Amino acid sequence: MRVLLLTQAFNSLSQRLWLELTEAGHEVAVEFDVNDAATRRAIDRVRPDLLLAPFLKRAIPTDVWRALPCLVVHPGPPGDKGPSALDRAVQEGAPEWGVTVVQAVAEMDAGPVWAHRRFPMRAATKSSLYRREVTEAAVSALTEALERFERGLGPALPDNGPEPMRPALPQAERAIDWGRMTTAEALARIRAADGMPGVRDELEGHAVWLHDAHPAQATGAPGALIGRGDEAILRATADGAVWIGQLRVTLPGEARTLKLPAVEALRLLGVALPPRVDRPGEPSKVEAERHGDIALIRFPFHNGAMNLGRCRALEAAIRQAAGGDARSILLTGGAEFWSNGIDLATIEASDSPAETSMELIEAIDDVCLALLEARDKWVVSLMRGNAGAGGVFMALAADEVLARDGVVLNPHYKNMGNLYGSEYWTYLLPRRLGHEGARAMMETRLPLSARGALKLGLIDGLIEADADAAEAEALSRLRARLDDPGFARDLAEKQARRDRDEAQKPLARYRAEELERMRLNFFGFDTSYHVARYNFITKVPKSRTPNYLARLVRTG
Repeated sequence: MRVLLLTQAFNSLSQRLWLELTEAGHEVAVEFDVNDAATRRAIDRVRPDLLLAPFLKRAIPTDVWRALPCLVVHPGPPGDKGPSALDRAVQEGAPEWGVTVVQAVAEMDAGPVWAHRRFPMRAATKSSLYRREVTEAAVSALTEALERFERGLGPALPDNGPEPMRPALPQAERAIDWGRMTTAEALARIRAADGMPGVRDELEGHAVWLHDAHPAQATGAPGALIGRGDEAILRATADGAVWIGQLRVTLPGEARTLKLPAVEALRLLGVALPPRVDRPGEPSKVEAERHGDIALIRFPFHNGAMNLGRCRALEAAIRQAAGGDARSILLTGGAEFWSNGIDLATIEASDSPAETSMELIEAIDDVCLALLEARDKWVVSLMRGNAGAGGVFMALAADEVLARDGVVLNPHYKNMGNLYGSEYWTYLLPRRLGHEGARAMMETRLPLSARGALKLGLIDGLIEADADAAEAEALSRLRARLDDPGFARDLAEKQARRDRDEAQKPLARYRAEELERMRLNFFGFDTSYHVARYNFITKVPKSRTPNYLARLVRTG
């Protein structure tokens, strides 16, 4: 079919559905929901058989849904209606939730139901549930809905039930009463607002929005800041405490708001920091474990962003594992993200974004170098969550690259102001795709599925499991490799290849050439990167749909 994907943003769900549709052989164009006139022009241009809306913040125009079947992906089970569906489910502690593919009619979320799926709720943030359970349920439900549509079977249910639409969840109902509420209640509210809009609160007279909350083993005067870690702050509740990893704040003397690691946000606001404490559960920490001959390293960084502290901690963990007696190193990132490269929010908040950009590129290059210099270990990257930009190329520094089926990769830099990129990609990518293949990939701006990456040769294997089970499967596969009689030969071949490559062109030269181009991006006359970064971090609304998304694409 010919499908128009109408969306507020090309987010994780929209990208996953775009990939599923194109790989199934449908012709798909994307249109950002900028205004009604733009939507109508896109329909005239594309002439779709169907309009699909995976992420909208306003109603589809009446004349559009009357003239064209429009299917909306609603993050709630049949009968649920309203813009804060998943927020309410998390805050109210629903034991299960779902996704409904509903046809657009005059009343929001009330039309015929083409398909639906249910899933048990995890104790997790709204964003985590959205990226994992909601996305998988949406893919499954949409597959059924499209099959029904193509076969002319019609909707599965005549309407989405008689229940009234519930309004958007206001900040008044999200607010935390720190003197009365328990850790569980505070967690539920912050987790329900994760991503956007956050929970509005106040610290030392400053308005802040709370994000990235985790339970903590500590006590104190309810509401008080009782400690801090590397990035997170510890705040007491009525019966315990929570770690708060991220704060969205308005910087002094500015109108813009930025979401930053909580400790850094308080520093910028001039708030006195509580004393450093060592308590389990602090978010965005590197985790190292030993599993027999395998050194396992997780790095569940918030949104997959790599700031200086995170890069240094990950590099140290890799070098410690490389210097030990383990025979292999397995890196599994986080369950939500593998890595999305340098931390743009930290750069945006710095006194010199150009200098900070350069500092972070050097730091993530050091992480890649640590992997490449682990010569007597078999290094495996497992991308359990989505990855983008330099994070994808960091994974390629391993000897073997695996990905969980369903992961979405964005192996390019161009969308961030035509960045050239580093992370030794000029060495790592041609090894897998050849020079022409590497050049073609670096010119693209489109996402790539894990299945597509395997087909291209960008990765070496797929694991069909959820994030937790994928790690266990990777450990099992790696143990089998270590026990294989051919392992010693494989390791020797790796070392010999690295020696040949180094003799032909040293890694230091690849890095110097890449950083020379990056320095032009950061300090040169072309400010495209700085404009793109500012627009991305401050969420400047799109004024139009980029041409690379608007054109019809079919890859199946």
